[in-house]
Amino acid sequence: MSAFTTKHIFVTGGVTSSLGKGIISASLAKLLQARGYSVTIQKFDPYINIDPGTLNPYEHGECYVTDDGAETDLDLGHYERFLNTPTSQANNVTTGRIYQSVIDKERKGDYLGKTVQVIPHITDEIKNRFQLLGKSGRYQFVITEIGGTVGDIESLPYIEAVRQMKWEHGKDCLVVHLTLLPYLHTTGELKTKPTQHSVKSLLENGVQPDILVCRSIQSIDEDIREKIARFCNVAHDAVIEALDARSIYDVPILMAKQKLDTVVLQKLGLPTDTTPDLKTWEGFLERLHHPKQKIRVALVGKYIELKDSYKSIAESFVHAGAANDVQVEIEWIHSEDVNEETVNHLFEGIRGIVVAPGFGKRGIEGKIIAIRHARENNIPFLGICLGMQCAVIEFARNVLGFKDAHTTEVNPATSHPVIDLQEVQKKVTHLGGTMRLGAYPCLVKEGTKAWDVYKKKEVSERHRHRYEFNNEYLKDFEKAGLKASGIHPEAGLVEIIELKDHPWFIGVQFHPEYKSTVANPHPFFIGFVAAAMQYQPQHESLKAQKV
Repeated sequence: MSAFTTKHIFVTGGVTSSLGKGIISASLAKLLQARGYSVTIQKFDPYINIDPGTLNPYEHGECYVTDDGAETDLDLGHYERFLNTPTSQANNVTTGRIYQSVIDKERKGDYLGKTVQVIPHITDEIKNRFQLLGKSGRYQFVITEIGGTVGDIESLPYIEAVRQMKWEHGKDCLVVHLTLLPYLHTTGELKTKPTQHSVKSLLENGVQPDILVCRSIQSIDEDIREKIARFCNVAHDAVIEALDARSIYDVPILMAKQKLDTVVLQKLGLPTDTTPDLKTWEGFLERLHHPKQKIRVALVGKYIELKDSYKSIAESFVHAGAANDVQVEIEWIHSEDVNEETVNHLFEGIRGIVVAPGFGKRGIEGKIIAIRHARENNIPFLGICLGMQCAVIEFARNVLGFKDAHTTEVNPATSHPVIDLQEVQKKVTHLGGTMRLGAYPCLVKEGTKAWDVYKKKEVSERHRHRYEFNNEYLKDFEKAGLKASGIHPEAGLVEIIELKDHPWFIGVQFHPEYKSTVANPHPFFIGFVAAAMQYQPQHESLKAQKV
């Protein structure tokens, strides 16, 4: 690898947002990885927030967390799920982080009193961040996704930095531009004008795209392809068709058929005599698209209107479903809709219940009612982060008899704070300073369901939370049958709980969904899906008896 100069591929977008730059980036990376290259992907976001950690999920979707504790864009989840390679804080950079770094340098006098400007100081900082992962010597390809759309004011410094990179590094840099070819049903034709204008915006900023990936619902014929190539000044074979796919996991196969990776290698002057080894990926797709059965599981959360808030959980079910040869259909249930009158109806025919993570009191009582329903009806249950904490609260109220038991996040005056801040956290006032973020070790107790899931003593899982199980109540819980089956080895914090006399009732303080990939589905999701397959909803049992 030492003789190999790192190649930089920039992925930009035009016409409209949400075209799928992240999936195209991940798919290209997968194809290059399948050819034997070492690849990483990074996301540069044009918003001024330092990271998504304080952003409302309705604004930004899921906040993804890396091993090193970075709160990042949800596209990093796609990168990890496709490549099966961990990302880090370096893989997600925002305008806020760029400006913060430049301002810090100015305050320290690094610019020797010069006027600090967008060019060269901001663009130099962007270029430095572009190249940081490549300089580590671990990657032959660094794919950089530029957030937003070409023409946005906030994206201009990034486009200028890309222009400078191409000028400075020549054939070691390449630009893939993702654009839209709208189809007009009234005339029955694809329209190329939006793509032409998008490329024109890039050209006005000095960047000539090398490859165009065109999203469309209709196939691109040769006349359209030739028209786009001529008007946008790209090679005919560099106009790549990107039709809507059955799933995001089909996109690498579709891009391989369009020879996206081949065109990239040719333009970078690299050999194309090998083909991507996609046998494992194709095996996954075969199981994904041809399941032996279907099951319905419920996901209970308070951001159900925006399913991207739970993106990693949804994708984890895709991975675990394929591993179990089953299609998992998610019933999205808003926690505020769950009450004593609706609970039986909402969960009718459900094989398993997942209570999602989150912050704050809204919808928490609905989560607690859903958990009681799972516990009392022997329905497989998985509680994640706040979902685990709600399981503790439900058990304390309805089994231990602590009627006002709660988390001090919601009720600071509760007489039974079964979920509470650690003493060392209570003195911290800085927003985010009390968060436990990133990967932490967990010791798994033998003879438990958690042990059956992991089959090893020590694991590492990613966290994003403030409040913890209050160990002052641990003996009460264990005596009544709710066991701590996973413990942080140093702090003694409860990481996993499980109900002794229940087919499959587990809560985890961490986020297993952050570590589930196509190649390695998370064992907790595999175990939960397997348990859900075994469970027979009550109404189905009655039907079987009648037959």
